[in-house]
Amino acid sequence: MKRFLNLLFILISTYSFGVKVNPVSPAQMESMTLVKRINFDQIGGVLYQDEVQNFVIDFDNYRNYSLSVNDSIYPTLSNGLVLIKDFQLGEHSIALVKTGEKTIKKKFKYNRTAPLITNDAVVFGLLFLVLVLIFRTAEMPIFKKFYGIVPALLLCYFIPAILNSLNIISSDISNLYFVASRYLLPASLILLCLSIDIQGIKRLGGKAVIMFFAATIGIIIGGPIALYLVSLAAPEVLTGGLWRGLATVAGSWIGGGANQAAMLEVYQASDKLFSKMIIVDVVVANIFMSVLLFGTGQNKRLNKFFKADDSAIEALKTKMEAFQKSVEKVLTFKSLTYMLGIVFGLVGLAHLLSGYIAPGIEEWLESIKSSSPNAAILFTSFGSGFFWLVVLSTIFGVILSFTKARNFEGIGASKVGSLFLYILVATIGTKMNIAEMIREWNDFVYLFAIGLIWILIHALFLFVVAKIIKAPFFYVAVGSQANVGGAASAPVVASAFSPALAPVGVLLAVLGYAVGTFGAILCTILMQSISV
Repeated sequence: MKRFLNLLFILISTYSFGVKVNPVSPAQMESMTLVKRINFDQIGGVLYQDEVQNFVIDFDNYRNYSLSVNDSIYPTLSNGLVLIKDFQLGEHSIALVKTGEKTIKKKFKYNRTAPLITNDAVVFGLLFLVLVLIFRTAEMPIFKKFYGIVPALLLCYFIPAILNSLNIISSDISNLYFVASRYLLPASLILLCLSIDIQGIKRLGGKAVIMFFAATIGIIIGGPIALYLVSLAAPEVLTGGLWRGLATVAGSWIGGGANQAAMLEVYQASDKLFSKMIIVDVVVANIFMSVLLFGTGQNKRLNKFFKADDSAIEALKTKMEAFQKSVEKVLTFKSLTYMLGIVFGLVGLAHLLSGYIAPGIEEWLESIKSSSPNAAILFTSFGSGFFWLVVLSTIFGVILSFTKARNFEGIGASKVGSLFLYILVATIGTKMNIAEMIREWNDFVYLFAIGLIWILIHALFLFVVAKIIKAPFFYVAVGSQANVGGAASAPVVASAFSPALAPVGVLLAVLGYAVGTFGAILCTILMQSISV
């Protein structure tokens, strides 16, 4: 059985490199079907198999470069038209390489067919109708038992994932997630934090921080253990530098995208390997987020299992609900305009400041690379614009909580913030493609095995620590997502318990960004140590 698995792995690996590259003349192009002539500078986005099967690349002014396709160098030079065919579905890269010159690289995705709906306005309307359907059915008595088991928030994520998997919509050509994460998420952070109860959060105690670091340690030890266990069935995973790709997953799961980018820069995983790791990262992390959202519906039972006292959490929820009632007033056009004007004005200011801060830090890090390479690596995430966008939005929200803006809670600040989060969840759902995962399972069988074992070790470590310190499931879920999901997911999971608790997720997610690169490097060192 072991020899069969090894042979299968080699055959799959060989099959994925079956791209053919040959020079071609204009006359030869005329006899080809489903051919697309593309200027090298225009490569990008998404191409579809049912529309294009033969790619003829015109390199225009790029002469005497060697061609690299998916990190494999071909002897063909860029001195004319070049035919590239037999691409497999998925992510691909085409690069021009010349000694003494900077490599010029273009990336694109090759899918089977175009989605049914390509207009983002239509997709946005469809996602909003999904939210309406979910919350309308949640009010019906006939669905009471169903929603008692399956949280509404989980469906807000899972139904868009099904639409994406059925190729009705596609995140590959949609900008909705970018808009939601860059505009609605910062606004949501401000709205959820402007009524934050700092003293109430302090009374939650240190268990939240303990569970956050328990989640971090679970990721650090989970990576090398998962790699070793899978290597018992497939020794090949210890060769070829797979650990370099897994380093980017560690960065993503202990922080976020900025930390992942830092790990890619440090350990130089190939484009082909990195594209596979992104799929493993997204699929496994989203599956685990689904499990946590499901767990919110079993919160009381899990707290009994942990023998946890969640009175401080309930007290904070009760206090926030009492505060909401005390400042509650009729929503008017003017009050709504004032609130959203202030919030989106601060979102704009956060974008403005991050546009100055991040490039400045990035430039400083670049300047110290030669003299202090380790410091440049460890602080790479601080050069991310998204990192500062999240941090500044959170700071602005906390500052507002000490002003009269706190009373915006009376006209539904947290409700509007929660709505923005639900929209974000729906757009996150569109990034998961269940059909693609099933279709390409053979190509990813060992990688998914590593990812699933890794996240399972992370979960088991969390549960053991929670059992020992008798921590409520809320700390387990939010501590995990502050690592694995970052700022986009931690407040979502926290608000599934109560909108009043969303700021706890926000604050822990910011902590995740800060420690992500350090933890990921330690995890990678351990994975490298067991690799050949």
